[in-house]
Amino acid sequence: MSTSPQSRLVVGISGASGVAYGLRTLDACRELGVESHLIVSKAAALTLAQETDLSLSDLSDRADVVHKVGDVGASIASGSYRTLGMIIAPCSVRTMSEIASGVTSSLLTRAADVTLKERRNLVLMVRETPFHLGHLRTMVRLAEMGAIIAPPLPAFYTKPQSLAEMVDQSVGRCLDLFGLSWKPVQRWGEDIGPGQGGA
Repeated sequence: MSTSPQSRLVVGISGASGVAYGLRTLDACRELGVESHLIVSKAAALTLAQETDLSLSDLSDRADVVHKVGDVGASIASGSYRTLGMIIAPCSVRTMSEIASGVTSSLLTRAADVTLKERRNLVLMVRETPFHLGHLRTMVRLAEMGAIIAPPLPAFYTKPQSLAEMVDQSVGRCLDLFGLSWKPVQRWGEDIGPGQGGA
């Protein structure tokens, strides 16, 4: 697999509900020929066990490179290691808040901080509802810092037939933000909508 910066994506998985988003992001990277660099938080390992029948080893097997969450000396902790950027899927409020503070305690948030300082795309699939004012102010702060807040909200205009389709649409739309076009995404005016037999 190519190791050019144009074909590397850092994928973080935090402990929020929705580990399927991280799993499918890794699958998409493999299908697109993009080298994935995975970081899994300790809480994410617990969520993986609660939401799937997969082991941490199964999750790691979907990535090209796996970094330990405590390894702050990893390649992706340095801005000189070039990547397309980073996606955290899903992103917990704790992880989001730590990134916003700039005081990072793990490789997950350090890599996110590096992504911001290098002016690369940082996409946060924030999983929480409802938001209180503190959450919203934190998201504003992150947006002002250059992060992209992308909660995985379903697109019902695609008329999804399963949860898997809804997950894939959300993941694919986030990958669009890195200039990556993943086949499962249904696009308005192309696959559905005006002239395509849609509503």
